[in-house]
Amino acid sequence: MVTKVLKRKRIHFRIRKKVVGSATKPRLGVFRSNKGIYVQAFDDLNGVTIASASHKDVASGNKSAVATEVGKAIGAKLVANGIKEAVFDRSGYLYHGRVKALADGARESGLVF
Repeated sequence: MVTKVLKRKRIHFRIRKKVVGSATKPRLGVFRSNKGIYVQAFDDLNGVTIASASHKDVASGNKSAVATEVGKAIGAKLVANGIKEAVFDRSGYLYHGRVKALADGARESGLVF
């Protein structure tokens, strides 16, 4: 039986075959739960997490607004570290709603992908 989670995992593996982050252009990995949203910037070549942000770090509001703030937070951290480009890994989620809001927030803070 193929569940929604297993479908997402399959899509995620397909995406991860193509998307690789480095120290100068990290991969932004997104995890979305029912209550919150998390994002990490990975250097896949060295196996290091460069920066992270979550819904716990920003003010409360509706889920899309919180996702936008999380995107701005991760973008600000990366720009402060001198990183201006990244690769977006949506982790098998549709590029819609909170995932899109997070990406738009990261772009607003000066990150390019």
